[in-house]
Amino acid sequence: MAYQPGNFGGGFGVFRMLGRSWLWISVAVAAGIFFLSSFARVEPGQVGIRVNNIAGGVRPQSLPVGWYIALPGTHIYQYPVFTRTYTWTASQTEQSPIDEAFTFQDKNGLSLKADVGVSYHVDPARASILFQRYRTDMDEIIAGPLRNAIRNAIVERAAQLGVEEIYGTHKAELIATATRRVQAFFAPVGLQVEQIYWAGNIVVPEAVLNQINAKIANEQQALAAKANVETAKADAEARIAKAEGDAKAIQVEAEAIRTNPEIVKLRAVEKWNGQLPTYMGGEGPTTFLGVK
Repeated sequence: MAYQPGNFGGGFGVFRMLGRSWLWISVAVAAGIFFLSSFARVEPGQVGIRVNNIAGGVRPQSLPVGWYIALPGTHIYQYPVFTRTYTWTASQTEQSPIDEAFTFQDKNGLSLKADVGVSYHVDPARASILFQRYRTDMDEIIAGPLRNAIRNAIVERAAQLGVEEIYGTHKAELIATATRRVQAFFAPVGLQVEQIYWAGNIVVPEAVLNQINAKIANEQQALAAKANVETAKADAEARIAKAEGDAKAIQVEAEAIRTNPEIVKLRAVEKWNGQLPTYMGGEGPTTFLGVK
């Protein structure tokens, strides 16, 4: 078979055409990826904050729900404007696989532990202020600044109370005080803390808990005994009053009889059933009163 160099030239031409086609396809794909990546969507229930990562600028106006151009170097952060909740618990099957429960101490240094929850939302008008303060997304704010503020507020108030107060009479007041402090701290930057609450019982060392329960039981028994004493006293006073009343009534009646003997006959008539007494033998029944 004769050698034909022109055949190779035609093959190279096909390769060049295929190469140019793949080049254009690659360019089109890259352009498509670039185009798609240049858009971001603010989801319903969220507010957007446009941040220029290159120049470091933050747009002061919040972005409502919708699609926006986000060129390279621009990022849109989203903060919730509806109520969200988070609970820091010791359980590994809830919001975190690690123990996130709060630990704090009473005024005597006794270590306590509790699950704590929070409900919150972001003020749309101040969302950019919130970002400028912390420069991160909502999850990081919850895990960092918000958690730290709540923990500090609980620690400060608990350090002024005894364990019995924390576990009992001041339990609600402690968390309410912490709530007010945290609300006042975050309100100026747009994070509205709606409520902080105990998400379970406060965990007290077992020995201390047994002492508290024993004291409560003794107090309840003392209250019951006091109530019994008061009841017995009231009953005795009632009996005395009744006896005094009966004696007074007898005295009054005796004085009336002494001054008016006819009262005896009147009492007999009042009690008479209308039947005359009968006797065996004799001349028949006779009345025992001279009734006129």
